[in-house]
Amino acid sequence: MGRAFCRSLFLVTIALPLLAGCKKTQPTPDATATPGQASATPPPMPPLSPTARIEDERNTIDVFKACAPSTVFVTQKRVMVDYFAGVAQEVPAGSGSGFVWDDAGHIVTNYHVVDGARSVTVTFHDQQEFEAKVIGLEPRKDIAVLKVEAPAKMLVPIKVAKATQLEVGQKAVAIGNPYGLDHTLTTGVISALGRQVQGAGGVTIRDMIQTDAAINPGNSGGPLLDSAGHLIGMNTMIFSKSGSSAGIGFAVPVATIQRIVPQIIKTGRAEQLGLGIGIDPMQKLERRLGLHGVIVLAVPPDGPAAKAGLRGVTRTGRGIVLGDIIIAVDEKRVETFDDLYTVLDARKPDETVKVTVVRGEETVTLPVKVIVLNPATGD
Repeated sequence: MGRAFCRSLFLVTIALPLLAGCKKTQPTPDATATPGQASATPPPMPPLSPTARIEDERNTIDVFKACAPSTVFVTQKRVMVDYFAGVAQEVPAGSGSGFVWDDAGHIVTNYHVVDGARSVTVTFHDQQEFEAKVIGLEPRKDIAVLKVEAPAKMLVPIKVAKATQLEVGQKAVAIGNPYGLDHTLTTGVISALGRQVQGAGGVTIRDMIQTDAAINPGNSGGPLLDSAGHLIGMNTMIFSKSGSSAGIGFAVPVATIQRIVPQIIKTGRAEQLGLGIGIDPMQKLERRLGLHGVIVLAVPPDGPAAKAGLRGVTRTGRGIVLGDIIIAVDEKRVETFDDLYTVLDARKPDETVKVTVVRGEETVTLPVKVIVLNPATGD
């Protein structure tokens, strides 16, 4: 009996440490946990105070608050005819953006936003909508000017800097209505300056601003702003194979807008400068003959071109005899109508330019005065 009891006591003594070793291991308490806290979950992050934002955030917010009331949503409508039902009705056919130019109700947007529209409506920041009248269009610069009869308190003109010296790398803020999502803000930088892009009017728009601020369909016509909230350009187009933002957007520079918009407001059209000669912008004859240059088709009598001695095409019994073919203006090569338009667009009325032409077997340079063209006749 005594021997059996001793054997049992010995087994119990050995088993107790073994059982203790099989107990489930408990996790090591977090060093940051408070005494008695069962979980290692960190405490919630306290919210930042309104003054804790970084300087760039505060600037972006301020620019949006200041400029959003100046940005509008432009919608065009066209007439759709249901021939089976025998009815015609206006339907939304596209949308874009725009901005308030002055307190008279003038709105600036892209030409392609309103091109072919039967009617146009403008929606402001507070969602009030107004019918707009098209004042004038400039397809060559993709600029259009509208006008609305809205209350004065709603007309907050965009701020335009008197002198704008843009630099690659500076901040760029875009406000617009991509895919109909009104008053959307995107930010980026100026990626490049002086870009050349084929515009909606068939000629190259030069000195365009390139930006990586996200620009999508619907942003067209909206403002591109600097960190001071000043207009530096008008968002116009994107370079993208997918049709959505690829980080390469283009804006018409503010210098062009400042020059063109007042002209449209004053006369309903933009001034086009020329030499007072007859030419074909489509250059059908030049392509047929394989010529590089612009053929002078006609020279009105008593005009500056006639006084300078330019010669046009003449007809004889044997057919057409070419006169002068413009190949340069102020020593800048001219091979197409686009080249000629670009050179003259940078000049001023009554300024004299040196026009180099091929005349038969010789090359002649003539001084010709630049004039404002009659819209009915063109150049």
